[in-house]
Amino acid sequence: MAVDAVALQTLIEEKLKPFVKKIDEEAYYAEDFLLELGKAGFFASTQKDEQTTLLDELTIVQETAKVCMTTAFCLWCHLAALTYLRKTNNKQLRENILPLLERGEVLGATGLSNPMKFYAGLEKLHLSAERVDGGYVVNGVLPAVSNLAANHWFGAIAHNGEQEVMVFVNTDNENITLKEKIHFLGVNGSATYTCKFDNVFVADDYVIAQDASTFVDTIRPTFVLYQIPLGFGVVDSAIEGIEKVKAKQNGCNEYLQVQADELTENLHFLQETLQTLIQSGEVNLQAICQLRLQVVYNTLAAVQANMLHNGSAGYIAGSTPSRKLREAYFFANLTPTVRQLEKMTTTAKAK
Repeated sequence: MAVDAVALQTLIEEKLKPFVKKIDEEAYYAEDFLLELGKAGFFASTQKDEQTTLLDELTIVQETAKVCMTTAFCLWCHLAALTYLRKTNNKQLRENILPLLERGEVLGATGLSNPMKFYAGLEKLHLSAERVDGGYVVNGVLPAVSNLAANHWFGAIAHNGEQEVMVFVNTDNENITLKEKIHFLGVNGSATYTCKFDNVFVADDYVIAQDASTFVDTIRPTFVLYQIPLGFGVVDSAIEGIEKVKAKQNGCNEYLQVQADELTENLHFLQETLQTLIQSGEVNLQAICQLRLQVVYNTLAAVQANMLHNGSAGYIAGSTPSRKLREAYFFANLTPTVRQLEKMTTTAKAK
């Protein structure tokens, strides 16, 4: 069953478009739009196979990113949380919390920026977990977790002796302190917080995986996969921006080296590559990371071309081309960052 395109566009027009400027300039968090997606059934997976679920949700991310990549990034955070619970062996989480996330009753976040860097050999793990009767006590600080507010859930990974444990926690826990981070160049309305854990007890019912390292290997391809349409949406918007001004200054833009048709051709190729990967049933991490890297560079090229085609109009504060430019640079630095992806793909080729 394909995404209801009309219903999706209606939601975007009514619940997202009017707030894009406020999101970008005032760090407004489009929580209502994300909740409405769930209430409208866009996150439901019980009647679909995994491939259909992926393709549908990738479409939702792309269409959202075309209008506002900040909100699409928040959407990706929620989809990451859904992925954790769809793949966990913890029956309590799957049966009691996952439905709330899928129905838009609550929202989720990833919390895995630091752990993903840890598993790539780039950072130390910031959280520690001590085994106690009935669960774990977690301490430490996560520097940045996005898509958070009251009664939001997020995943976290902590050291526990010789291995790591992955837990699912709620922001309403009195031992978790949130400190908002704003004034970003891009994705300012991403509801990003520093999260301090001070003896946070997590019962076994809320443990996603006792062996986080093995579980991360399971979820990482999907985790990265859901990021790819963030770039697709921005590229789509940039192409639209270029087309709008093609008659500018007596058609002088036709002499610029990068044109809309080239960007469109590249976008379609990358979209087809992603669809083929999913439909093949072989969504392996190496192939996904290689594609993610290609999409980063394609996105950066598209937004730069859009700025050049728009000329001085693109440099006005609050202009759509300048916002897309800033969004693209955030996309390049979203974990796994472009430098991390370059390391991963280069190392893999050398083996």
